[in-house]
Amino acid sequence: MTATIEKVIKRNGSIVEYDKEKIVHAIFKAAQSVGGSDRKLAESIATKVTNTVAKLYPQPQVPTVEEVQDIIEKELIEHGHAKTAKAFILYRAEHQMMRDTRDANFATSENIPYKKIWQLLVWSVDNKAYSIEALNEKVRSKHEFVKLIEATEEAYHQDIAMAAEKILKKPKTRIVIIAGPSSSGKTTSTIKIGEKLGEKGLNLVAMNLDNYFFDLEMHPKDEFGDYDFETPQALDLKLINSHLADLLDGKTIQQPIYNFKTGKRETETVPLKLESNQMLLLDSLHGLYDEMTSSVGEDYKFKLYIETLSQIKDNHNNFLRWTDIRILRRMVRDSWHRSYDPKRTIEHWHYVRRSELKHIIPFIGTVDHILNGYLAYELPIHKKYMFKYFPEFVKEYKDNPKKQDAYIRAQRIYDFLSTVKEWDDESVIPKNSLMREYIGGSIYKY
Repeated sequence: MTATIEKVIKRNGSIVEYDKEKIVHAIFKAAQSVGGSDRKLAESIATKVTNTVAKLYPQPQVPTVEEVQDIIEKELIEHGHAKTAKAFILYRAEHQMMRDTRDANFATSENIPYKKIWQLLVWSVDNKAYSIEALNEKVRSKHEFVKLIEATEEAYHQDIAMAAEKILKKPKTRIVIIAGPSSSGKTTSTIKIGEKLGEKGLNLVAMNLDNYFFDLEMHPKDEFGDYDFETPQALDLKLINSHLADLLDGKTIQQPIYNFKTGKRETETVPLKLESNQMLLLDSLHGLYDEMTSSVGEDYKFKLYIETLSQIKDNHNNFLRWTDIRILRRMVRDSWHRSYDPKRTIEHWHYVRRSELKHIIPFIGTVDHILNGYLAYELPIHKKYMFKYFPEFVKEYKDNPKKQDAYIRAQRIYDFLSTVKEWDDESVIPKNSLMREYIGGSIYKY
């Protein structure tokens, strides 16, 4: 008896008649966008799709639209139609963005860099890094994974160069603010922006605002004994503004030094003076927060936002959350650089997200450039360092009602990271890579 398919589940949950002609139309439209004109070929692929769906979802099972579309991608690729598959993948992504925007009633559209995301999605498809399975294939071949590292590094440095060029075109700039959520790559990017501008003869001075944290003992603790120093108010805003104003007036300031291991400022300070031919670079989680630099006029500031704009799907056709990429980075870095147990990092993350959503995300629309800090090859490396912790996290948090936020994050990361193939040869990662900010071995001093 021949397997058949009669129904399909739409995104809104309704069940409708399966229409093969819609499959034919979608495939043919994708083929036309890349120069194809053979409708019979589209019909042939649609028949293969229908047969595959019927075998995988025998009645009374009913597949979803997303599951059918996954099979369309698979059949196109397996039958040698890579260009059409790419066009179809981009078509799906574009319409997903349109749905997301519509569902949100455009309330946050100004805070989502759609143009940048679209460019990165195209790059991900071109470099076959748009899904975990595609990434795993590169790890298996090894040579292809090394090529992905090279392509990713090139794209990141091109983005850095573009940002530097924009800074040079804003004539009154005296302060460059590099801001973004935790572990997005601010520190390395700040250094690299400085390198690019230095090639143009500018003498640059970096000012790390992390050194302006109040002593840890001054912050309140929650019921778990955890500190909330992710808020801008954890920084000495009054002193920051005073120092910025003095620097632009040609005065010498005494910068504090913050020790993250002790949670206190050191007694020593570092003198700093901004000469007329120098530009100040600020690397701060809260650089876009108005009260951070209110003593400086807007004409004198160049604002750059950095985020891990990953465009990679898990095995359920869902895009990975940017925040999950960053929490893995922070767990790796904090475990060796700041003497934090990874468990403490994931439990603290609710403070991080709360602060990001309140003090960073709303200001994306005010920046001069958006920089992508995601590295298309980083997940297999995170697998090596962090996956071993997550089974225990999930087990510990699952039945603890006070740790449900940590449980949800841990379970989500465990689910997708369990499908990622590990990569352990760090020698192929350049010493000047942003990735080195988290795993160590960088030529830069952090």
